[in-house]
Amino acid sequence: MPRHIAIVMDGNGRWARKRLMPRVAGHKRGLETVRRVVQLCVERGVPNLTLFAFSSENWRRPADEVSFLMQLFLRALHDEIRRLHKNGIRLRVIGDKSRFDAALLAAIEEAERTTASNTQLTLTIAANYGGRWDILNAVSEMLAAHPDRREGFSEEDLAAHLSLHDLPEPDLFIRTGGEQRVSNFLLWQLAYTEFYFTDCLWPEFDDAAFDKAIASFRSRERRFGRTSEQLGGA
Repeated sequence: MPRHIAIVMDGNGRWARKRLMPRVAGHKRGLETVRRVVQLCVERGVPNLTLFAFSSENWRRPADEVSFLMQLFLRALHDEIRRLHKNGIRLRVIGDKSRFDAALLAAIEEAERTTASNTQLTLTIAANYGGRWDILNAVSEMLAAHPDRREGFSEEDLAAHLSLHDLPEPDLFIRTGGEQRVSNFLLWQLAYTEFYFTDCLWPEFDDAAFDKAIASFRSRERRFGRTSEQLGGA
């Protein structure tokens, strides 16, 4: 079973359009899928789940949709925090929070503080996040931590300042909605991750779809640069 699953939740808008509904209806339905996938991770014994909720590029979407997404995020934090805490789930939010308003920042802080000691599952929400931003931010922090040093840095030095530095790197990356790209998500952390793409739209990503992704992952041989013979002899 993967220790860490990362998901790009794509297809909310298309799910709504297929039903002649506004795009925001797809986002509402997508939140229900988030609840179910969190529960499935707990039931299946996956200790870490990272969801790409809002990318740094998503600000280019229509202003009314962006506003709705921010309000949905705020309401979800208020509505879900008790349930997450009751079920032992730790919530954290990664990304550039400088564009969030005071109410959303306060809700994020309260949710993270309330659930900080929970160990059943670490649920990470990537909001206003970009993989390039993450790497640049890590470089800045690394240089600030070593003001008298300008060379000789290692991968470990930089990785210690990435947003998910305290979690294992994702074993499985899932993208719904039929697209086959990472869209600037966890660029550093996905170096050895197994990719799984599905045409299933996010609101339709149910128990069977989740288990199919897990089965695909478990059928693969992960060599990390070694040969099959080396793994067999280990």
